[in-house]
Amino acid sequence: MTRETSPSVAQGTASDGARGSRPDRGAASETARGSRPNDGLVYVSGAFRTSADASVSVFDHGLLYGDGIFEGIRAYNGRVFRLERHIERLFDSARAIRLEIPHAPAEVCDIVVETCRRNGIRDGYIRLVVTRGPGDLGIDPRKCPQAELIVMARPTLTMYSAAPAGIRVITSTFRRNAPDATSPSIKSLNYLNNILARIEANDRGADEALMLDGQGYVAEATVDNVFIVTGHALLTPPTATNLKGVTRETILALAVSLGIRAEEKPFTLFDVWTAREAFICGTGAEVVPVVSVDNRPIGDGAIGPVTVRIIAAYDELVRSQGRPIQPDAPPREFVAGYRVCRARGRTTASNVTRPGRTTMPCGKGSACRSSIVETVPLVTRDRVIRKSRVVPLAL
Repeated sequence: MTRETSPSVAQGTASDGARGSRPDRGAASETARGSRPNDGLVYVSGAFRTSADASVSVFDHGLLYGDGIFEGIRAYNGRVFRLERHIERLFDSARAIRLEIPHAPAEVCDIVVETCRRNGIRDGYIRLVVTRGPGDLGIDPRKCPQAELIVMARPTLTMYSAAPAGIRVITSTFRRNAPDATSPSIKSLNYLNNILARIEANDRGADEALMLDGQGYVAEATVDNVFIVTGHALLTPPTATNLKGVTRETILALAVSLGIRAEEKPFTLFDVWTAREAFICGTGAEVVPVVSVDNRPIGDGAIGPVTVRIIAAYDELVRSQGRPIQPDAPPREFVAGYRVCRARGRTTASNVTRPGRTTMPCGKGSACRSSIVETVPLVTRDRVIRKSRVVPLAL
């Protein structure tokens, strides 16, 4: 009998034992560390189940034909970064392939947060999968009465072991899918095009592969968007032939805030080979410097200053924004005030919530009766609390 827990998102437990989200770059490529595949809970078939018991039908068209979509999301510092934007893109992909997700966007957001909460995720990686659902062995999606939503959360994900020093990239002989075939803007379960390019990179001893579009322009890496730094601007290809990456959007906005000119325009391998800097980015990979492409060093072969600034700004941003995983806890009320010592005519700050520790110039401490305390509002970062204001006693 399958073990499961209630699908309600109103309940759940939390743990602060998860490691920080910044991946351990010494880990094996694309390896989730600090957890085993059978650890934790997975949301599937409308309920939270243990990882060992989570499953889908062998007749699911997501398994049989890659008929489905997915999203990768990260949590940092107890918050899910750009959750609503990821879910918006998930529903855009679903709309493009006429896949009806059995939840509203707000409900999916709640399920994601609850999955993190139940798995004790403070920093980690979340994967959403929506399949067409079980049907028959034919390809007709009308035979699949209801889609299947799956949500998984893991403490860490490392995409590239060499990332701290920069990665080596080759150009794949496999071209990215044309927009009039399977649109790269659909984040579908059919990644065979990308996988073939990644196998090629593995065979050639590289960390990643660039993929060109049908006209020979740079499209993207196998799972990441591409940026180069020229003498004029930070460049990234238009999204007609690559995924509309959420991290890509974030980087473009960060560049503006940093005063870095950024442009979306087509460019060729020549532009990559002669670039001053290059990096790739994605939710799973974050921001990863590229130091060589096709055995040609990028710039001087070291991580460049623009890339360093982008990485630092991105790390700061993702750890300060996002939807909280844990419900808002009422802040501990701290009431601060001042007592006036009539004996010396001086004012000393005191925390009136801790009686007996007040130090007064007269030496009487809390026994000094030369003033009283009145509370007034004080605005903090969280909300308005009370502040104490001293009103001297009449003589």
